[in-house]
Amino acid sequence: MRLRCSAFVFAVLLFSCIAPLRAQSPSTDASQVPVFKANARAVAVDVVVTKGNDEPVTALHKQDFEIIEDGKPQTIDYFEEHTSKALPPGALPQAPAMPPNVYTNVPSVPPSDAVNVLLLDSLNTEKEDQVFMHKQILAFLKGMQPGTRCAIFTLGSKLRFIQGFTADSSILLAAPNDSKNGFTTQKDAAYQSLSDKADDAADIARLTMMLGGHSDGGIDAFRQAQADHAQYQSADREMMTLEALNYLARYLADVPGRKNLIWFASSFPVTIFPSPSQRQALSEARVYTSAVKRTADLLTVSKVAVYPINAQGMMVEHGMQADGPGPARMGGIGAYSEEANDHASTIFAMEELAADTGGKAFYNTNDLNGAMQRAINDGSHYYTLAYTPANKKMDGKYRGIQIKLAAGKYKLAYRRGYNADDSLVADLKQEPDPLRPMLKLGLPSATQILYGARVLPAAPQPAANATHAGKNPKLACPCTRYSIDLMIRWTDVDLKKTDDNHHDGKISVGLMAYDRDGNAVNWAGAIQGMNFEPEVYSAIQKSGVPAHMEIDVPSTDVYLETGVYDWGTGKAGTLEIPLHPNAATATAAMQTTTKNN
Repeated sequence: MRLRCSAFVFAVLLFSCIAPLRAQSPSTDASQVPVFKANARAVAVDVVVTKGNDEPVTALHKQDFEIIEDGKPQTIDYFEEHTSKALPPGALPQAPAMPPNVYTNVPSVPPSDAVNVLLLDSLNTEKEDQVFMHKQILAFLKGMQPGTRCAIFTLGSKLRFIQGFTADSSILLAAPNDSKNGFTTQKDAAYQSLSDKADDAADIARLTMMLGGHSDGGIDAFRQAQADHAQYQSADREMMTLEALNYLARYLADVPGRKNLIWFASSFPVTIFPSPSQRQALSEARVYTSAVKRTADLLTVSKVAVYPINAQGMMVEHGMQADGPGPARMGGIGAYSEEANDHASTIFAMEELAADTGGKAFYNTNDLNGAMQRAINDGSHYYTLAYTPANKKMDGKYRGIQIKLAAGKYKLAYRRGYNADDSLVADLKQEPDPLRPMLKLGLPSATQILYGARVLPAAPQPAANATHAGKNPKLACPCTRYSIDLMIRWTDVDLKKTDDNHHDGKISVGLMAYDRDGNAVNWAGAIQGMNFEPEVYSAIQKSGVPAHMEIDVPSTDVYLETGVYDWGTGKAGTLEIPLHPNAATATAAMQTTTKNN
């Protein structure tokens, strides 16, 4: 990377649009946001306070809250209210259109302190429910409130990333319908559906009928084999679900603020903070309590609140439907009661997940669209309370948290506890390069440092045997080389005046290129020290701090994550840019031909 002292053509237009928008949407200083770290002996809890109609309660103060850990009052060290930043139409000036191939991380609307993750779960969902769920989600995305930031994941045999954080409803709408990477209805081998249960019951009934209505040792053994297989399937689903939640928590760890995980499924086979009896059941079902504990710790550190939404809609028992796949074929009234018990267990699991993490559960409703909006609204206004526990022991044991209000009959939703475990930070420790974790595919743009990026294919393209630009020694060819010029708003960079009237600073600039499956295909970056003479410093005050990089990427569709990190302030800016190298190569060839002619 090298810094350039000349101003680019796009600089004046770019920064004329940054100033008015930025004035309306100041970002939260990351250094002021408390982050729970188990070994730091500090606990941060987000609290949602609502009235009976789910309307948020605003303007509460630190002294209104009381926090108790394991029955002992704690001293609140930090307090902050977070509110949604929706503005009326016309409140923000319209930004000028960017020139071709120029992009910026200037937010078009004020960024919220909370982001939303939609998890479309086919692993734990009946196939019929998946179709209903898909339609409801598309309806929600079509009418989504402007400025709502969402990312979309699917869970089948594995967790799949299908769309990173964006407030663009058209992009979010396209993602679930993508023929290659979108949501598809499927039945995983680990899921025992109602039809599977009906078939098992029908097999037993047929064998019993062949014996004149009596059972014998062979039928009992067959029934036991069915039960063992079902238990094996259940344990597999639990482990697969835990692994998916672990990955999501790691992915979200570097996103500031509250993360609302809106999880659609027919069943929810995991618990976050199990009771002693639940721990025994998990052990017997081959789901190790250590895996559950790790999931709980990761969700805690990453400030994830779970909003489970039952994809079945209205939870209707099918016991009297003799011609359907339901419990009537499974043994009449007894099977009807079994399905009712399953529904009750699902509701209990949903309520427990929500209570343990500070979210809210939605079930027995066909309006999944409305449930999604209520979940997002609920998680957009909250209070953050941080305290240093009086109990200094980090013994791995569960610590219960209780939060009370001095006055008012309101509903409070918050994480009900944590594991006092100091081993987790190593699992989430930052890399030596503080910018690298922020360049994961699909994260929301960081806007503490604002910049513009002009991204063009290099013209002419390098020879086929030229050394690759970038740091991936195993980069696959054919490749397209891109030239990336950044113009960084100078007021966002720490430039200290020296005794000789120069201005010094240090920034990192980084690039990460990903394919459609989320695999990193190439990367580049450098730490750059800056020492600007007075005339250069005067120039950058008019145009910004320039930087230039080049990178080779495979000649297929890729996503380029760009980022800037200032070592003086610890602030960062990031931006994701979709690239289409095949089209870009053709454009570059045309540019070269035109230039030569």
